[in-house]
Amino acid sequence: MTTTSTTESTSERLELRRRLAAIGALALGATALVAGTIGLAGDVARVFVVPLLLLVAIAAAWMAATRKGPVRMMAAIAVALALVLVLVLVVTASGQGLVLLLLAAVVAASTALTRYALRRDPAQLKALDTPGDPVGPARHAVLIMNLKSGGGKAERFSLVDECRARGIEPVVLQPGDDMVVLAQEAIDRGADVIGMAGGDGSQALVASVAMAADVALVCIPAGTRNHFALDLGLDRDDVVGALDAFGDAVERRIDLAEVNGRVFVNNVSLGVYAKVVQAPEYRDAKGQTTAAMLPELLGPEAPPFDLHFTGPDGEQRDGAQIIQVSNNPYVLTSMAGFGSRARLDTGQLGIAAAEVRGGADVAAFVAAESAGRLARFPGWSEWSAPTFTVASGSPVEAGVDGEALLLDPPLAFRLLPGAVRIRLPHHAPGYSPAALLPPSRWWTLRALLRAAVGRATPIEESLR
Repeated sequence: MTTTSTTESTSERLELRRRLAAIGALALGATALVAGTIGLAGDVARVFVVPLLLLVAIAAAWMAATRKGPVRMMAAIAVALALVLVLVLVVTASGQGLVLLLLAAVVAASTALTRYALRRDPAQLKALDTPGDPVGPARHAVLIMNLKSGGGKAERFSLVDECRARGIEPVVLQPGDDMVVLAQEAIDRGADVIGMAGGDGSQALVASVAMAADVALVCIPAGTRNHFALDLGLDRDDVVGALDAFGDAVERRIDLAEVNGRVFVNNVSLGVYAKVVQAPEYRDAKGQTTAAMLPELLGPEAPPFDLHFTGPDGEQRDGAQIIQVSNNPYVLTSMAGFGSRARLDTGQLGIAAAEVRGGADVAAFVAAESAGRLARFPGWSEWSAPTFTVASGSPVEAGVDGEALLLDPPLAFRLLPGAVRIRLPHHAPGYSPAALLPPSRWWTLRALLRAAVGRATPIEESLR
């Protein structure tokens, strides 16, 4: 009896803390808005000049990355000068520098309280039940593994020994082996659950075999980036723990996608990124290779890409520098958002394209990307569709799940709804980082107002 009473009072205290956090978040947000308007009203010129200088610095930095010789040098000098001027304007402002710092602190505190009040953090996602239907252990489990993938993760975590200890048949990829053939042979031997420990390109190959045989798939995050595992809701740092999906687990159907009949689990990139990944040195020096090639791909002398497609408005588009087609839409507030999808079962391809023409467009694109407002860039298009086609007059360089390929045109993309059964361990978070993002600012405001009066908004509501 005493234990029950204590538990109830603890629950009430937790709800009260969340309610107070919501009230604090709303109050601090309103304070920042009012104080910013009043405190900076006396220095209007400075308020406009500082953001303008920041945009100049961003645009100049992009110029420095996409130009060569004297132009690159002048752009780098412009970046330094713009940043120095920003620093001088903020520091020498009569009290305004302090106002800006205080406002930044208030906004940060409001954001932190919002996350606490609405329980929108990775820990809360992990606390939710892993989405899917409960299933029993595999009768004949097989794991194919690439020992070299991810810098040798399979060997580092002793996956062969871990598999044998769990009754999972390990199949180690050898030089010259065909992964599709290995997967099909495992299924022919009676495998009812098949897994892959390797990069996303390998995951896609095994997934295509599992799809055709309607055999459940297990993803082991033993690659370099493991984007597929991330969006499935796996803990990418728990390589050995992912093997638990072969035991008592949860199972759900997810979509796959294909281009010209080749299955992919993440995305296909055309244009700038595809050109970069084709370079032989890209694997060992990604950053340096990208920096070296950007002037050739986005500079004023860069030839247009021979890529043609129909946009969401039905109009023909030609020469886009960036095209990405994904298995389900990504969260694309900025280019950094290419890393996460909230769901893998929407039945739609995610399509994004950018046309950057001339210096003015470069500056506008960089400004929109930096502000997390890519949709406001005039050359940006983003939409969803079950199919998509890209035409070209010659074979097209493509990055398919990070692998460099040359594809014959036209490139026919197709979404495959509910194509494969995926198994996840019960302890997996089950949701990707994109699931943490609220559907809209109005959703956040409504949820905060509800929390302030004691009405909780479950995180699951925004995951539907």
